[in-house]
Amino acid sequence: MKSDIPVTSLQRLPVYLNYLKSLDAEGYISSGAIARALGMGEVLVRKDLAYTSAQGRTRVGYVLEELISALEDYLGCNDKKKAVIVGAGELGNALLSYGGFSNYGIELVCAFDTDETKIGKTIGGKPVYSVENEKEEIEKLDAHLAVLCVPAKVAQSVADALTECGVNKILNFAPVLLRVKEGVTVRNIDVAANLAILSSM
Repeated sequence: MKSDIPVTSLQRLPVYLNYLKSLDAEGYISSGAIARALGMGEVLVRKDLAYTSAQGRTRVGYVLEELISALEDYLGCNDKKKAVIVGAGELGNALLSYGGFSNYGIELVCAFDTDETKIGKTIGGKPVYSVENEKEEIEKLDAHLAVLCVPAKVAQSVADALTECGVNKILNFAPVLLRVKEGVTVRNIDVAANLAILSSM
């Protein structure tokens, strides 16, 4: 993944990819057509796509298959990446049962929890292990991505433990800002805060 792309542009690339994959068509597609379909500006779409290897043709646009391939390559969809979930509650359960991660080359391999009634069971075909076995399992699976679905009060300690296990990218659903060491990337998803922003717009 290139580091010079703005976060907002990076966030839009999967939107373009999903839209293009939904088209039952072949041939060419223009940035203008993509912009109109998604309610965006054409210049914005063209600038976003310029970060990929896609090459548009003047007055014609992009070869649809080539554009899809360029977006998949840029987003790392063809690179298999393993991820774990910590917290097999309602949110963790829903994510474990969601099949869309594979579209981006991500395989959710297991979950960790402290609840004895969940440990040893499977959710969405994925095993649930005790957090006491976290280091052993993560190292064995060679997983470097993690999703935190835990209460805010334990999120920091969970993140610390994950980084000690070799995890260097964390998607955090807990409503707290995590402090992590250099080399570890955290993306925070605060659903309540985003709804509050949406409601005030």
